Amino acid sequence: MADWAGNDAVATAERYRSMGERQLRGISPTYERLCLGVAGDREVLQLLDTLPPPKRQPNLLLGAVRFLDGPVASYPQFRAFVTSSWDELAATMLARRTQTNEATRCTAYLPVLATLPQPLALLEVGASAGLCLYPDRYAYRYDDDSVLGESTLVLRCRTSGPVPVPRRLPSVVWRRGLDLNPLDVRADEDMRWLQALVWPEQTTRFEVLRRAIGIARQDPVVIAQGDLTTELLSVAATAPRNATLVVFHSAVAAYLGAAQRAAFRAELDKLRAERPLVWLSNEGPGVCVDIPTPEGDPFPFVLAREDVPLAFTSPHGDWLSWFE
Repeated sequence: MADWAGNDAVATAERYRSMGERQLRGISPTYERLCLGVAGDREVLQLLDTLPPPKRQPNLLLGAVRFLDGPVASYPQFRAFVTSSWDELAATMLARRTQTNEATRCTAYLPVLATLPQPLALLEVGASAGLCLYPDRYAYRYDDDSVLGESTLVLRCRTSGPVPVPRRLPSVVWRRGLDLNPLDVRADEDMRWLQALVWPEQTTRFEVLRRAIGIARQDPVVIAQGDLTTELLSVAATAPRNATLVVFHSAVAAYLGAAQRAAFRAELDKLRAERPLVWLSNEGPGVCVDIPTPEGDPFPFVLAREDVPLAFTSPHGDWLSWFE
């Protein structure tokens, strides 16, 4: 998993080349073409290098271009837009964050959540718009199994290994989010930003996002604005004591430096000293738990409970490979 915490040793060109070759190939030919184009374009790279390292991310640039209605069909058109509209584009990239909010990632969490003592109190750090805080409001279908739940949104997931496929939905009595820049599901511009972050060919992913937004708008969750390294305890303070507290996150810790990750773990320890909790992480290999990346797989995530790895997962939630 790429580390976007500001490692200056990683050249911008290599970030884009790696993104194109390892994450986008076979999934988004449009973005693969654009990333490889940027990787070999000195002028565009020089523009990107005027931004702070965390703001040079491929997903952020690509999402900002689409948010501003820029072209992505061909690299020459894309390049012309980037160079001619750089001031507006840079301002958007500085103001926004990569905040993909994949409701389908709930397919990875559900096998764990369903086995915990019920009811649950869910606290997601790096929550974006909070769409992963509704695991009880979606329906699920693992492989060709029957559908679990009665939601209008059915999340589908391919599996391998001894996945403990759940037979019931969790009971959630409290849900909160924590994010440096919370997105409001009721705000059209925030939701347009989320939609701009979906890769062009992924029409199913876009439809899941649209329906998940509709479900969240019926009962908007509270997402506190704050830093997960300092605000965790204050957000968790209102969680009911008679519920199992679950702190979870996905595609968040990779954006933290080593000191920030250590500070977050220290916050978890402080919270654990006050009450029992379950910590679930869904991040790239080596981000929260050390585990080799399987050859040939384009940056899978690793689902872990505390420091125990449970499964490789799809970054977008559409497959799950449980460990023996």
